[in-house]
Amino acid sequence: MERLPTHPGERPHESDASPGPARTAPPTPPPPATAAVDARGIVTEWSEGARQLLGYPPSEVVGQPAARLLADDAGTAGAAALRDAAGRERWSGTVALRHRDGRRLRRELLAHRRTAEGPVTEWLVVSAVTGTPEGQTPGGQTPAGTPEGEAAGGGTYGSEAAGSGTSGSGRLGEWAFRQAPCVMAVFDADLRLVRANAGMEQVLSLTEDQMRGLRLPEIVPHPVSDETEAKMRRVLEGGGPQQLRAGAGPAGTGASDGWSTSLVPLEDPAGHVRAVCLAAHQRLQEHLARQRMLLLSEASARIGTTADSGRTAQELADIAVPGLADFAAVDLLDAPRHGGAPSPAAPARPLAATRTAVRSVLDDGPTASAAGTAGTAGTAGTKTLYPALSPVARCLAQGHGALYDAANPDLLRWARQDPGAARLLGSTTHSVMVVPMRAHGATLGVALFGRHRHAEPFEADDLWLAEELTAKAAVSIHTARRDSREHTSTMTLQRSLLPQTLPDQGALDIATRYLPAGTRAGVGGDWFDVIPLSGARVALVVGDVVGHGIRASATMGRLRTAVRTLADVDLPPDELLTHLDDLVLHLSADESGTDDTAESAGGIGTTCLYAVYDPVSRRCALARAGHPPPAAVTPDGAVRFLDIPAGPPLGLGGLPFETFETELPEGSLLALYTDGLLAARDHDIDEALDKMFAALARPAKTLDTVCDRVLTAMLTHRPDDDIALLVARTRALHADRVAAWDLASDPAVVARARKHATEQLTAWGLDDAAFITELTVSELVTNAIRYGRPPIQLRLIHEDSTLTCEVFDSSSTAPHMRRARTFDEGGRGLLLVGQLARRWGTRHALTGKTVWAEQSLSPG
Repeated sequence: MERLPTHPGERPHESDASPGPARTAPPTPPPPATAAVDARGIVTEWSEGARQLLGYPPSEVVGQPAARLLADDAGTAGAAALRDAAGRERWSGTVALRHRDGRRLRRELLAHRRTAEGPVTEWLVVSAVTGTPEGQTPGGQTPAGTPEGEAAGGGTYGSEAAGSGTSGSGRLGEWAFRQAPCVMAVFDADLRLVRANAGMEQVLSLTEDQMRGLRLPEIVPHPVSDETEAKMRRVLEGGGPQQLRAGAGPAGTGASDGWSTSLVPLEDPAGHVRAVCLAAHQRLQEHLARQRMLLLSEASARIGTTADSGRTAQELADIAVPGLADFAAVDLLDAPRHGGAPSPAAPARPLAATRTAVRSVLDDGPTASAAGTAGTAGTAGTKTLYPALSPVARCLAQGHGALYDAANPDLLRWARQDPGAARLLGSTTHSVMVVPMRAHGATLGVALFGRHRHAEPFEADDLWLAEELTAKAAVSIHTARRDSREHTSTMTLQRSLLPQTLPDQGALDIATRYLPAGTRAGVGGDWFDVIPLSGARVALVVGDVVGHGIRASATMGRLRTAVRTLADVDLPPDELLTHLDDLVLHLSADESGTDDTAESAGGIGTTCLYAVYDPVSRRCALARAGHPPPAAVTPDGAVRFLDIPAGPPLGLGGLPFETFETELPEGSLLALYTDGLLAARDHDIDEALDKMFAALARPAKTLDTVCDRVLTAMLTHRPDDDIALLVARTRALHADRVAAWDLASDPAVVARARKHATEQLTAWGLDDAAFITELTVSELVTNAIRYGRPPIQLRLIHEDSTLTCEVFDSSSTAPHMRRARTFDEGGRGLLLVGQLARRWGTRHALTGKTVWAEQSLSPG
């Protein structure tokens, strides 16, 4: 085989000379002809090689239509070539060109699509052979350019490198080079390709003739090609063999990490480097395994980022395309099937599903319009009905995925039965995977994956990866649906435990708001309550149970019931919180053996604020257990926090609570809330308090307006924690609605007490209530004189629809109702009062007690 051409200007070594006539070195080959043509067909670049090929200087070509360079009778063929290039990243073919002097030249052209500055797309056109420079005729035979009819790419360039050895060893060497099971190519001293084997042709989808004379960046425009050429130049300069961990793929596909590329010098017998040999070995299995692991790792962060089932399905499709498949579709069953082990038999009836997510490599890019519908994944939101014997129905029944090629009879039958399947699979799809979506014993849907652009069919490892990805998505969707059901149940429970309507009472005007948390943590245990008490008083409660979910809501229901029970006993605020603290300790002890430690605290850490307002004295008594203090707004618009001792949260036990009392002018505002109102993400606590105070201070016609104004000022998004808000405006019962008399501890005073009561009822216009009131006054005053201690006081309170009779004495002994036997002389008084009054009870103070009875003034 003849030696490779020497470097331009280099003299042959003496040992390389052979006897016989002296040979002249081949002329330096001219540069390749290159030009750029934009999307409108206008020439934007024109190289020196192009000038040598066609004779036109750049001033006559740049800015002109490229069609002028085509031979007159070849215009139709050139237009056809341009149409053939539409939608592709690379084009090659033979085109008849017109030389400036009128000659016709047929040239093999290679064109790459590239993006210039801005959004304009243009083509870089390359011709490897330009002929000799203008005016030269090597050997006096061929003028510049090759006439039509001569083989394109012919001439003397590279003939020496090709070699024409006819000996047996020469033929074996040629066969070995051509048929080597790797990519091999030889580049000369100018780094232009002179030889390429079948592996190189297959990988780049170009023939050796199309590549001969071109540099690697001209064959595959990509940064990896530039890096490879730089290392080839280092080899020529004596830098020794070089290695790369990547190889250039076909134009439009860029570089591949699945290759190991070696660059070695080719030396003559004297040790001079004459050329570079490129050899690339594909590490396919290692590369694919690494890619699968990377894709699986990426899926852990990208699948299941939200509680939205549709979003999770789309995330599965997005991660699968193009990393695993060319298209993916995710269908969720309209009625998920629950059960144990799957059945090997296909279902007897079709399965209904909804296409929830789709993704295709044809969804984006310039190939979408030219590709048509083949291989696309359909439209999300459409209904799908899978036939009973379809591959999808069979895989869902069996509970595991399956691989299908385009010739599979089941796949073909399904495509014939279902037009939607035919559109989904398309005419170019050659490999399909069907993977059921199962989680925790439930079949939720199916994922379909297909390949039409990837040349390789799916294999068992691809199916394993698809099942892993689908399983992760299925678990996320199952969890989201379960959380959604639990959230709905918790919301229903929470709202059923909160007051449905506010009770009728005359001491306060009240408005409330409850906002559940907007996070996946779920509904918490925030609550509020309004409890009418004796003597026209009313109790306000706001609490916050630690945790979220059904257990927190159930604990809230228990505590709300307990507060109502203790309030009926008329306990002072500090004593009520003490009893509530004991209850939380008991709940915690009862649940200490459960496994769910995060939710088994029984309410430990719960906070509560309890307030009692008396419209007669206009005084408010409050106590709090770890709860934020309420805000009070006087009628003149001044806002302040009530300085209530904090007290520990409920459930700690053994620590005291203190009652704080203050007088509130009529028309004052009280704002009770849970800490979710102050825990906004976008501002600090001081800014939150300023906003709340400003919203409360602004005059408003209704309390609903106040509530809405506070929430609007404090929140810019759904809260991270539940919020309960209660706003109350105080009223007052003036002296014309309250009457009181001090009584002596003498049985004779009972008649005088009845007289005082009837006269007051006449003054109020309540003569119809005189009979019951006289009986009640007689019984309560008699019991106070007989069993209590002075001082004794009688008080009547007239509200709009209620009349309350109260008798106070300084004894702490509480009366109790008992039923008299047949011959007993006593024991019937309180029984009679209980029958005639709407309700009655005893209220204890630090010294003494008050026995009271209420009667309704409404008709009936």
